[in-house]
This record gives sequence, C-alpha cells and structure tokens, in this order.
Amino acid sequence: MTWTPLLSLRRGAIAASVIAFSPAIAGSQDGPHLAPNAPRDRPVETAQRCVWNAMERAMQPYIAQARASWPDARRRYLAGLPPRHSFFVTTLLIDESDRREQVFVAVESIRDGRITGKIWNRVDIVRGYRLGDRYSFAERELRDWLITKPDGSEEGNFVGKFLEGYEPPRTCHIDTVGE
Repeated sequence: MTWTPLLSLRRGAIAASVIAFSPAIAGSQDGPHLAPNAPRDRPVETAQRCVWNAMERAMQPYIAQARASWPDARRRYLAGLPPRHSFFVTTLLIDESDRREQVFVAVESIRDGRITGKIWNRVDIVRGYRLGDRYSFAERELRDWLITKPDGSEEGNFVGKFLEGYEPPRTCHIDTVGE
C-alpha cells in the first residue's frame, strides 16, 4: 500500500489563492469572505506513515485546545457573526486506501451534533472529495476552528498557528509496530 497523506493546513487561514481554484464558490454571495491579506496556506506533504504519525502526535495538544474552545466558537457562530466574518473548521478526510488529508470546511450549519459546509481547499491526496463539495461530519471529529475577519486577522486556528513553525521529520526509523 502506498501511503502519501497531505496535511494541507500548514498555515492557518485559508489561502487567498484557494479562491482562484473555484470562482463559482468564491463568487457566491453567501460564501465565506476572505481578506486579500489573509495568511496563505502552505501544504506539508508526507511520504511515510510514520512521518504523518509524528505530526499527528505533535498536533494533539492544539487539537485539544481547539476542541476545548469549540463550545464558545459554536455559540458565537449560531448567534450570528458580524458582517464579512467567516467561520471555518478543519477535519480529517480518510479514503478507502487509508490516505489522510486535513481540510478546511466553510461552515453552513451546525445541527444535532453535526457540522455541514463546503470543503474549502483543494483536496490533493484523498480520493472522492473535491474543493466545493458539501461535507457533513460529527462535531467530535472537529480538529480546529477559525473565524476570519475582513481586516485579515483571525481567531482560533490553534493547529494552523502551531503548524506554521513546525518542521515534521523528513524520515523516520520504523522500530515500533504500527508505525
């Protein structure tokens, strides 16, 4: 089995360049609003499962921080964000070949313990999903959340901010079962 996951959330906010991939989505009046100076996404590709596992372990404290602050972020979204503020979450897509990719989802609704929205970045590794696809998942699968503001600043994005300075191992020696 070839295992080549992509962690496509190197830097927090959604890249302005991602919008260029889908003018139909970007042009929507109801779609998320992103400032031209929003930080750019920098994907990190891993070619070995053990490298992904090392990154996954390193992200855990930041995923926990995002999940701990999620109830307040959810409450704010449901009460209504100010104009031109957009709400995104990240989750992990896994396909039938066990390829993994972390993606942004532009939130459209949160109901009955499920988050629904559109995948808001290009999906390069996991098969069966594309930019703009509607996607719904259980809140317990949330990995991070992000509120973007018209001035280019953001709230949340705990995992993304961590990944900005994180250097994953380039290779690893396999000396444990399952790595």
